[in-house]
Amino acid sequence: MANPNFIDYVKFCSRSGKGGAGSIHMRREKHVPKGGPDGGNGGRGGHIILRGSTQVWTLLHLKYKKHVIAEDGKPGEGGNRSGAEGNDVYLEVPLGTVAKDAETGEVRFEITEVGEEKILSKGGRGGLGNANFKTPTQQTPRYAQPGEDGLEEWIILELKLLADVGLVGFPNAGKSTLLSVLSAAKPEIADYPFTTLTPNLGVIPYRDDRSFVMADIPGIIEGAAEGKGLGIRFLRHIERNSILLFMIPADAKSIQKEYEILTNELKKYNPELLDKSRILAITKTDLLDDELMAEMKKELPKELPVLFISSLTNYNLENLKDLIWKTLQD
Repeated sequence: MANPNFIDYVKFCSRSGKGGAGSIHMRREKHVPKGGPDGGNGGRGGHIILRGSTQVWTLLHLKYKKHVIAEDGKPGEGGNRSGAEGNDVYLEVPLGTVAKDAETGEVRFEITEVGEEKILSKGGRGGLGNANFKTPTQQTPRYAQPGEDGLEEWIILELKLLADVGLVGFPNAGKSTLLSVLSAAKPEIADYPFTTLTPNLGVIPYRDDRSFVMADIPGIIEGAAEGKGLGIRFLRHIERNSILLFMIPADAKSIQKEYEILTNELKKYNPELLDKSRILAITKTDLLDDELMAEMKKELPKELPVLFISSLTNYNLENLKDLIWKTLQD
């Protein structure tokens, strides 16, 4: 079963606060004849703000928020007193969250750092009070500005996992098994396609207390870009990875053919993905003997580094970690 707590897509209506109206007020005091205008400015409406946090890992906490509404600014008052600003609404989001306009699909911004704050919907400006309009020729203006309306817009938030290495392969290529062996992650592992229905992250320990992050993405099949299988829903999670680790099992009918299918699906989704560093791992090599492995090496792609590995016997896993670390440093 899919993890119901992994939510990487939400859509909601964001409504920032309206600015408070400026005040129309004349100073009235016993010993101050003709006091003149002293209407204060209205307060700014509240913003809707996204803030990066490591305390949340998915967008689950926003799944049921169909409307996010900030407070309106307060009107100005006499005595040149400005109205209070509306309270801002802060939405904590995981790093890698992308904000989009739901109507046009335009990307507004992305949150990538802890504590980073960006205004999603800006609050309306407060109106100017009549004290601002006093001139030598018009000393008692009896008008002020209304507050500016806030924004009401539909917003999409998408989460793109931030990881150093993204695992790419067909279902049952051994991606979840590798992640479970190299890290403390506990992805579901079973002998049927599409066991992994949501991405999993694992921190891989390396020498001298160093580490890197690996992301297990649900398996791709031919035609994923057209919506087959799980489609391209999770491919956005490898857009922020530094390295793509392609995994093809040793018992595949044609390793070269499977590699071409995988790269073609990535190209259809986003051609820039193929500009990333790539490594090919031939998995389940505990099924092979040395003679068969030597024969297979002749048919492997020449344009990228290739390693034969086995998560069952730990064969070549240390060499794989060395290669990944070296590639990350280049």
